[in-house]
Amino acid sequence: MKELSVRLKTIASLVPNDTRVCDIGTDHGYLPIYLRLNNLAKSVIAADLNQKPLITAQKNIEKLNADGITLRLCDGLSGIDRQEVDTIIIAGMGGNVISGIIERCHWAKDNALTFILQPTTSGEVLREFLCNNGFEIISETVIFENNKLYSVMVVKFTNQAQSFQNGFYYIGKITPNTENGLSYIKKQQKRLLAEAKALESIPERKAEFLKLSSACDYIFKILTE
Repeated sequence: MKELSVRLKTIASLVPNDTRVCDIGTDHGYLPIYLRLNNLAKSVIAADLNQKPLITAQKNIEKLNADGITLRLCDGLSGIDRQEVDTIIIAGMGGNVISGIIERCHWAKDNALTFILQPTTSGEVLREFLCNNGFEIISETVIFENNKLYSVMVVKFTNQAQSFQNGFYYIGKITPNTENGLSYIKKQQKRLLAEAKALESIPERKAEFLKLSSACDYIFKILTE
């Protein structure tokens, strides 16, 4: 089998033992195949919005003789039944898209489920959505791949909506205690400082400027504590 990327290996390492997994946006199917060949999941539903990736995934499954994988053509979780899964992986999409997939799923708010989420963009949008809707971010692991930093989140539903300082949504549970974590936080800090500076002299956008400035202060505090 083709060597799994650092990103997908990290996701695989976070899957609970002996669980039924659903991989949304499975693409080539390498993650479900890896999970089954290494006995890291009891079963896997490999789901995708488009038929073409599923055809590729099917070929890879047959080539590598992986069993216990079901292919599913559906939009997000719309074609998945709650009784089929324990762990839901949604990776390689924007934070807005991931939020929408969870929001549209009527059975997603279940504290027995584990979500493993990896946004490619708009991580702050996803974190704020999760916190506002009773989901808790249990942990975040930062990886560096293809000159990009990604956060992989483990999330559980607690039914306890929480509100945090605006800066939290940009870095979540990430700490500066690792090289990748520090790089991620500094990248967000640089981005926020640039956005705030661009708005500083625009009176009609003062509220937005103050919000960004507050986020900058929060991140500065995290870096200097």
